[in-house]
Amino acid sequence: MERFLKIFKIKDIRVKLLFIAGLLVVFRFAAAVPIPGVDANQLRNFLANNQLFGLINIFTGGGLDSLSIVMLGLGPYITGSIIMQLLTMIFPALEQLYKYGGEAGRARFNQYSRMLTVPLAILQGFGYMKILEKQGVLLPLDLFGWVGALVTITAGSVLLMWLGELITEKNLGNGTSLLIFAGIVAGFPRSISQALSTFTSQDLFTYIGFVAVALIVIVGVVYLTEAQRNIPINYAKRVRGMKMYGGVSTYLPMRVNNAGVMPIIFALSLLLFPGMIANFLAATSLGTISSIAGYIQRLVENGWFYGITYFILVVLFTYFYTAVTFDPKSISENIQKQGGYIPGIRPGPATAQFLTHLLNRITLVGAIFLGIIAVLPSVMQSTTGVTAFTVGGTSILIVVSVVLEMMKQVDAQVSMYEY
Repeated sequence: MERFLKIFKIKDIRVKLLFIAGLLVVFRFAAAVPIPGVDANQLRNFLANNQLFGLINIFTGGGLDSLSIVMLGLGPYITGSIIMQLLTMIFPALEQLYKYGGEAGRARFNQYSRMLTVPLAILQGFGYMKILEKQGVLLPLDLFGWVGALVTITAGSVLLMWLGELITEKNLGNGTSLLIFAGIVAGFPRSISQALSTFTSQDLFTYIGFVAVALIVIVGVVYLTEAQRNIPINYAKRVRGMKMYGGVSTYLPMRVNNAGVMPIIFALSLLLFPGMIANFLAATSLGTISSIAGYIQRLVENGWFYGITYFILVVLFTYFYTAVTFDPKSISENIQKQGGYIPGIRPGPATAQFLTHLLNRITLVGAIFLGIIAVLPSVMQSTTGVTAFTVGGTSILIVVSVVLEMMKQVDAQVSMYEY
């Protein structure tokens, strides 16, 4: 309790927290400002009966509830980041820029992601609005109406991207994750009220089961986030002038889940994209395209295909994101430059190879656990038939992971002030 009170006693941390809270309030206000021409009743019915757009609504922070100006959420920015990360595997120049270009190179790489966000937001916004117009949710628009709406929702997506980066700059958590976290938390009261409104005595044990699973997921996420393998590192003694340096032992922490919550967000963004395109093309007058789109739509809506694909994507993105954030070659070079070595392992390439082997084995545990939690809600839904908590496991995973990460960063800054 005393440490918690210190957070508010330190002016710098208090100002940062209030600033982040203010940006989250701005985000929630923006999520309540609708674009013109929306049939609210038709929209509610559509979201209730469409699992795909229900998922999209969760990860846009509830922006689709009223077709708000931020209805796209951070989807275009996340998709742009994924595309840029994948391009580093194709173009060596981009990989050099991102990994070895220093702060200037990383800033330039991030600028490319921001620029890519705008065309992706326009395409995604056009697709959403066309689908909703066909469903009678959005009233027919003329040319100026379309241009105005697309400019508005693209600007809303860019606004969220900017807010996320402002939050990240405060070093108290990832801005993208915090905005998604705020949207999920804001939707919890509505989900609970809907679940209670349809509650009957026959559902008692089912709901108790959901609560038990939620508690198990929370415990598992906390354990997974905190788990790490400590690799011992010894530093040789060095004599400089009349002083002796080194001769100490420390350890390199290797976390089981280096990627955090980002694989879930990336996997969902990629998984929802084909379904959205298929929904858009299913109503086209071209027979071949319409039939292919219909087949893709039915495939995406198939529970087994959705669950297996989601699990595989989460595992792959966990490895991918870990490879981007944890570079064994760079770490081994830094250890060697500082006169350090891992006992029993030669410095240099042998150390990098050892770290890579160990990282792959540890990441496998975290990737499988993340995949299981991601598909758990779908398994529970198909088993019990209750749809009130369709995205419960993923939501809990994101909420718990973001809270833990933010607590760690706040605690680190408090410790810095104490020293």
